Amino acid sequence: MTMKNLGKIILILLMTPLVIFASVRASVDAKNVEIGEMVTYYLHLSGSDITRPIINSLCGVDVISTASQTSIEMINGSISRSNILSYKFIPQKSCVIEAIEVEIDGKTHKSNKVEVNVQKVVANKDADFILVLESSKKEVFVGEAFEVNLLFKQKRNAEAVDSKFVAPKLKGFWIKSESEPTRSQDGQYSITKITYQMAAQRVGRLKITSAQMRIASRAHVRDSWGSWIPKIKWKTYFSNELNIEVKELPKGVHLVGEFTITATSDKREINVNEAINLTIKVQGNGNLEDIKSFKPYIDGVNIFDEKIVLKGDSLTQKIVFVGESDFSIKPFTLKYFNPLTKEIKTISTDAINIKVKNSKPKVELIIKKEKVKEKEKVILSQNSGISEYWFVLIFTLGLASGVLIMFLKSYKFKTKKQEVCIKEPKILLVKLLPYKNDEDVKNIMDILEKNIYENAKIEVDKKLLKDIIQKHDIS
Repeated sequence: MTMKNLGKIILILLMTPLVIFASVRASVDAKNVEIGEMVTYYLHLSGSDITRPIINSLCGVDVISTASQTSIEMINGSISRSNILSYKFIPQKSCVIEAIEVEIDGKTHKSNKVEVNVQKVVANKDADFILVLESSKKEVFVGEAFEVNLLFKQKRNAEAVDSKFVAPKLKGFWIKSESEPTRSQDGQYSITKITYQMAAQRVGRLKITSAQMRIASRAHVRDSWGSWIPKIKWKTYFSNELNIEVKELPKGVHLVGEFTITATSDKREINVNEAINLTIKVQGNGNLEDIKSFKPYIDGVNIFDEKIVLKGDSLTQKIVFVGESDFSIKPFTLKYFNPLTKEIKTISTDAINIKVKNSKPKVELIIKKEKVKEKEKVILSQNSGISEYWFVLIFTLGLASGVLIMFLKSYKFKTKKQEVCIKEPKILLVKLLPYKNDEDVKNIMDILEKNIYENAKIEVDKKLLKDIIQKHDIS
C-alpha cells in the first residue's frame, strides 16, 4: 500500500460521519489453559457514553491488572468507535464468566458468557522451570525441629524477563530460621535452594501448600484484531504439597530434641553484698524458644535475671546473685524428650557454693520469759553512799556523751551511704528493693537496672537519691 493511498483512506475516515452502535461483547485470549497460566478477558464496548464497569475478580480469583484502549474500525461498511477493556487473571479451575452488565448511552447492555477450561499441569521433568518442596521428616512431634528445602530449577537456555515468588502457606508451623539462597548446577539446570528450619505448633495432619513462581517470558500472541504481536506472557509454576503428621509429646514434657546445659560463675568467693554473675548456656537441636527463665529462689539472697538470648542452636541467660552470707546455687535442670531414642531425659548442672568473706553469722533469736521475783528487785537505798549531787552529774555527762556518739555515727553512715550509692550501683539496687513501692525509689531502680543490664548511661538524680536514703534510713 502506497503512502498516497493510505492518505486517501485516512481522509475518507475523517470525512465520513461515525455510525455508533451500542453493544457489549466479551472474549478471552485463550479458552484452554493449564493451571497457572494467565488469561486476559476483553470487553469490547461500542457507544458514545459508556460507564466503565468495576470488575475486581473473575473465575473466583482476583484481577491482577487492567487496561483500556480506544480504536476506530469498519464493520460491514459502517465505521464505529470501539473501547476495549482488558482484565488479566490466573484461573485456578474451569469456569464460566457470566454476562457483564454495562451502561451505554443511558441503557443497560449485557455481554455474552465466556467459558474458560483449566487443565491440571502434567509433571514434566524436562520443563524450563521446576519448583520442588522437600521435607527432612514426614512425622514429627509437637515442637520438634525439621527442615524444608525449596528448590527452584531453571534451564540454562530458558529466558525469564521477570519473576515473582509466592511462598507456601505454613499454617500451624513456626518458622525458626530461613537460610540465604544458595546456587548450584545439576546438568542442564541451574538450581536455587532455600532451607527453612521449622517446628509444628499443634497435633494433627498439617499441610504445607504449594509454593508458586510466576515467570514472565516473551511470546507472540494475537491481539484483539487478530494480528500477531510480541508480548510478555506470565505463567505460574507450582511446587508439590507436603503433608506432615504431627504427634503429641509424652505428658509432663514440653521440650523435644537433644540438649546440653552448663552454668558458670565469675567468682566463688566474694565480699558482703558483692555481686556474683552466673551464665547459663543451653545448646542443641530442638525447641529452645520454649525454655523459660532459670531464675531460682534462695532465702536471703537477692537475684536479678536478664532476658534469655536465642541465637541459632544456642540459648544463654545471665543471672546476678547478691548475698550477705554464704549460700549455695542449686543445680539447674532441663527435662526433654529425645525423638530418636524415644526416651525422656533429664540433664542438670553442678551445684555452685558461694563463700562470703567477713559475713555475719546468722543468730537465732530466742526470747525467754522469766518470772520476776519480788525479792530480786533492786532498791536503791538513800544510804547507798552516793550523794544526790554526784548522781545528777554522772547522769548529765552520760546523756551528753550519748548524743555526741549518735551524731558522729549518723554522719559516718550518711557519708558511707553516699559512697555506696555512687560506686556500687548493684548494691544500691539491692538496698532500694524493700522500698520499691515508693514512686521515687521505683524511678531510681528503673534507671539503675537499665544502666547495669542494658548498658544504658542514664544519669541518676543525686539530690533525689540522697533524699531517698535519708527518708528510708538506708545503710
